Amino acid sequence: MTNPSLRQLDIFAQMVAAGSLTRCAQTLGVSSAAIERDMASLEMRLGYRLFDDLRGAARLTSAGRRTAQAMTLLAQDDPSQWAEDEAPPPPSPAPELLLDAEAQLPPLPATPLAPNRAIILATPAPVFGHFQDALTAFEAANDDIAITLDLSVQSAVDAARAIESLRADIAYFYALEEPAGLPSRYGWSEQVNLYAGTDHPLARAGSVSRGDLTITPQLAVDPRNGLRPIIDAALARGNARLGPVMLETDNMFDIITALREGAGCFAAFGPMARDLGRMSGIRRLALDVPLPAIEVRQTVNERSLSRPGVQALADFLFL
Repeated sequence: MTNPSLRQLDIFAQMVAAGSLTRCAQTLGVSSAAIERDMASLEMRLGYRLFDDLRGAARLTSAGRRTAQAMTLLAQDDPSQWAEDEAPPPPSPAPELLLDAEAQLPPLPATPLAPNRAIILATPAPVFGHFQDALTAFEAANDDIAITLDLSVQSAVDAARAIESLRADIAYFYALEEPAGLPSRYGWSEQVNLYAGTDHPLARAGSVSRGDLTITPQLAVDPRNGLRPIIDAALARGNARLGPVMLETDNMFDIITALREGAGCFAAFGPMARDLGRMSGIRRLALDVPLPAIEVRQTVNERSLSRPGVQALADFLFL
């Protein structure tokens, strides 16, 4: 498997099936430390925790349980998405959501809306992490309404496709501004920042200019990651032309290691930027002109507004 994010998702599925870190390591023939590193990298990328107690009973968080359910659905649709050796999927819990497939799944054909089906909320995984407590509270207060999550949406294009094909009643997406042709409302903004190792010359500088950036190698997420074009667009709009890309990967431990070794700088926003800013050996660059912020926007499928709970959920998530 060449894509680290898919490899990590496959390891997560094996963790769910094994029920413990030790058994999972024995099954895969790797060390427990390697499993821990991959799970920490995946959690950082998703923006929320998957396990409350990875080393002990491997207890899943509520978000982790939903993620496991999503992976079961994807594995049933196309097992080759997850593992080259077609390992059997974990036992199937009741499906609730779809996880980030990074635009690898073809658009689903439009199907008639069943009157009593669950509300489908499409959102980037880190945005789900932002309001997962609100979703839990809404479901608790409305026990006759179920919410299904689709975490494959990142951009306005993804959101428009999900709305048009009736795969979503409500969709959140990342954008630099309100897109034409997709009515939406602004939720909040997440600042894009650049990070480097603390010993990097730019990390020690009191002010970093755009000219300084042109001679600095870049570290980046995998080109197939849905966040990559959004980050690239923000850098372009901010006139931040970086040097050559030295590393492209979704394995955050590889990114962190390269940063600490002074290999270049890395652009991030949202929970990923928050976590990087808290790590030892990594520092946010003091840019003389800030980079553009990424907007988180919400759009609602007009064809879903007649169904109970759709507008109420859309409004509740703004409280």
